[in-house]
Amino acid sequence: MNSDVGQLLLVGVPGPVLDADTAAMLRRVQPGGFILFGRNVQSPEQVRQLVDDLRDLSAVEPVITIDQEGGRVSRLRLIGEEPPSAQQFRDKGDAALVRRHGDLTARLLRLFGFNLDLCPVLDISFDDEAANSLRGRCYGRSVAEVISLAGEFNAALRGGGILSCGKHFPGYSMAGEDPHYGFPSVARSRANLEAHELAVFRHFVPLVDSMMIGHVHYRALEHDVRPASLSPAMVTGLLREEMGFQGLVMTDDLDMGAILNTGSFDDTLALALAAGNDLLMICHRVELLEQARAVLHAQPSGLRDAALSRVVAFKSKMQPPAAWSRPAFDAINREIWDLRVAVLGEEPARERSAETGSRSPVERY
Repeated sequence: MNSDVGQLLLVGVPGPVLDADTAAMLRRVQPGGFILFGRNVQSPEQVRQLVDDLRDLSAVEPVITIDQEGGRVSRLRLIGEEPPSAQQFRDKGDAALVRRHGDLTARLLRLFGFNLDLCPVLDISFDDEAANSLRGRCYGRSVAEVISLAGEFNAALRGGGILSCGKHFPGYSMAGEDPHYGFPSVARSRANLEAHELAVFRHFVPLVDSMMIGHVHYRALEHDVRPASLSPAMVTGLLREEMGFQGLVMTDDLDMGAILNTGSFDDTLALALAAGNDLLMICHRVELLEQARAVLHAQPSGLRDAALSRVVAFKSKMQPPAAWSRPAFDAINREIWDLRVAVLGEEPARERSAETGSRSPVERY
């Protein structure tokens, strides 16, 4: 079996500490990367130790990533201050504060040993209260606003040595339901998409290191009823060939309801690779990783090799972690508090944002 094929998997970890059985399984599978969630976060020292342990069991330097957006989708808020959300930055309207957030986020993630942040969100908020998983997470209500503010965060993040990921191509903005639970299908004209959602992603094609593909069907873009993440027309045709994106492409979590309800595990993996994705994200069904590796090994070598070459190119850009220092973490954490005050004001900063009350899975896992 090809020892490299595990490099096409971006996987979750069951808990805050690696048990012997999980560590042994991960050594056998050799995933290309790991994504941490709230379930993996207990203390600053514990997070850095977990990241170091994941790196130690990897024969090839792994992608180590997290969703550290700001607001409710900030996994590290469990052990530190919660940065403002994209919407709170939008409402403040100060680009310098967004740049400051990007720089702080890069410094924080480097300290913990991460090399990729699953940011920025490039979706447009057409409705701030829509039940599409995006509440509070969008930098703007227009193309120009998203390009401006997400661009500031993206540039500062990358400037600080953390790779970026534009999400969720081609956009969850008009989805009528949350893809964590169901499979949204959007009836929207190609002209409207080009003027709005796709205009943002086209702008960021040369500016982000990776793209995450959403589990949403756009009828004007894909004749077959399948999510963009499993669609060659969307990933290879639209994103790579038409838009010219040359970076790493990953699926959104293949354990979300939009995918679980539409096909078998093996078929999903085969379709995701055939669509043109390089990293297939399995965040929760960790017990199936050896099966996933076997499924990928059985796929055409041309598909595997093309994806592996892009994974290698992406990894060549990753920066090593900063040396761990608790005083350095405490100092960054104070700066995040100061940023929160600058965006929200002293009294509102002392309260969790209204977003914190959300029951969306994007914050619970």
